[in-house]
Amino acid sequence: MTKSPRLALTLLALPLLATALAGCDLFRDKVEPITSRSCPKVALLADAGDLLRYRPTGQDLTDLTLAARITAVPATCISGPKGSIKATLSLRTTATRGPAAKDRAVTLPLFVSVVEGDRVRDQADYRLAGVFPPSVDTIALGSDEIELIFSNTPDRPAAASQILIGFRLTPEELALNRKRTR
Repeated sequence: MTKSPRLALTLLALPLLATALAGCDLFRDKVEPITSRSCPKVALLADAGDLLRYRPTGQDLTDLTLAARITAVPATCISGPKGSIKATLSLRTTATRGPAAKDRAVTLPLFVSVVEGDRVRDQADYRLAGVFPPSVDTIALGSDEIELIFSNTPDRPAAASQILIGFRLTPEELALNRKRTR
């Protein structure tokens, strides 16, 4: 009796697949379950979620060179090396070219801060760059993945930290955002 080669391979593969799947259960007890209570919170700094840039002559709509907004910060949290948690996030923005814009290229300055209580423990700056294609005035920009490792011990839980995201604004841009939100 001859069997088709495909059927023979399938029959040989089934025990291997079952063994591989059973092997996954061997490690399940060794990995700590991560819950949202274990992970640092991710938040957008309210005054720094938008970026409006104007030419120096005024702040009328016709003076606007760029309007940008942080639209999403997808994040995940998994067990890291012993006693730690690894948070992975990326930054998603939209940028709109204003009527006064002369260039088609744009660079958005952003920051990611790790805060514990009122204390900034770490901070890094990022730049998202893009080019508006001809006849396109709004583009989406996103960062590569950003990995952060947090201590997760009883005396220093990762959940005590917060990750704050925002645009790196000039004092004038920050004052304008605060004025707009009032």
